[in-house]
Amino acid sequence: MKRIKDKIFGVIGLGRFGYHVAKTLAQGGAEVIACDSDEEKVRRIADLVSMAFVLDATDEKALKESGIANADTVIVSIGENIEASILIVVQLKELGVKEVIAKAANPMHGKILERLGVDRVIYPERDMAIRLAHSLLIGQFIEEIPIGDQFSVFEIRAFEALFGKTLRDLDLRKRFGVSVLAIKRQDSMLVNPSGEEKILEGDILVVLGTTEQLVKLTSQ
Repeated sequence: MKRIKDKIFGVIGLGRFGYHVAKTLAQGGAEVIACDSDEEKVRRIADLVSMAFVLDATDEKALKESGIANADTVIVSIGENIEASILIVVQLKELGVKEVIAKAANPMHGKILERLGVDRVIYPERDMAIRLAHSLLIGQFIEEIPIGDQFSVFEIRAFEALFGKTLRDLDLRKRFGVSVLAIKRQDSMLVNPSGEEKILEGDILVVLGTTEQLVKLTSQ
């Protein structure tokens, strides 16, 4: 498996989403090829990435010349222009790009992308909306990593009802269906904590469960 620093990423479409993906990958030490048809957007990212091109990504010849077809992973961030997004994905697949990730404007667009063989379809606005709603529903919410359609790994701040009690006493799995995977405490991480571990004020719990289970737990 290649290290991130050895991988080449392509980002097509440098709107807000594409710009931040390209910038963050580059800051992480990856080689990034970024392109957009808008010269101003390319100019903004040019000093931050390995290569940046003004081009029409629906043009197969332009894609080849940019070198983006040689990337390990290409992110297509042109969700608004569905026709262009589909055409670009088709051409990337035909050019043999190993992994294609594409932003979808709506569920129908997403289904088409999946049928075209896109490795991962993302819905930035939907995902942000869900995350915001979960942060409002779940008390002490910090972070969420979805796993499948129902379950997520959540980070929540320990709250008063848990302080001073052991995981065995709390029995969160039996009472709420929630599993405690780890406890973040100051600068340390207790992975797979024992049942005798007490929850202390300031702890951050890393737990596995559904949104409904976390709402019940944090509402007690």
